[in-house]
Amino acid sequence: MTPEERPVDPASLLQAARQAGLRIATAESCTGGMVAAALTDIAGSSDVFERGFVTYSNEAKAELLGVDPALTGPGGPGAVSEPVARAMAEGAIRHSRADIAVSVTGIAGPGGGTAEKPIGLVHFGWSARGGASGADRRNFGGDRQGIRNAATQHALALLVRAIGGRKS
Repeated sequence: MTPEERPVDPASLLQAARQAGLRIATAESCTGGMVAAALTDIAGSSDVFERGFVTYSNEAKAELLGVDPALTGPGGPGAVSEPVARAMAEGAIRHSRADIAVSVTGIAGPGGGTAEKPIGLVHFGWSARGGASGADRRNFGGDRQGIRNAATQHALALLVRAIGGRKS
């Protein structure tokens, strides 16, 4: 089992952020707040977890995070894309007091997939106050809940990497 396949312990993630003096925000679509829930299940997480945005609709992505509607509209790359994942993470930083943010947007199914964007396709973004950002793409197998669980774990792993690479 690779380190990325091992489940992330949210309490350890929060402790690492606490020791680094970093606050976290999340911006979630297909996971519907599961990343935020994993972090806030830990008592005392409010000193590290700043806020979570659940932006399931394209309108919410624009209104709450400032995602350009041209990205999700006709002719754009669509809600499930790297540019939108990046914009979501960057928006979470702009609209919070967090130091690092992670975003998740994907197709959990059971319907809605296409040949270009199959069920299980998930894009992730991350951003740090000061401008560092990145994106990742994964294809997860399984049913809706399995895809959402895998995406949540991957988002937590991305936060671990972001915390490890950035100190306040």
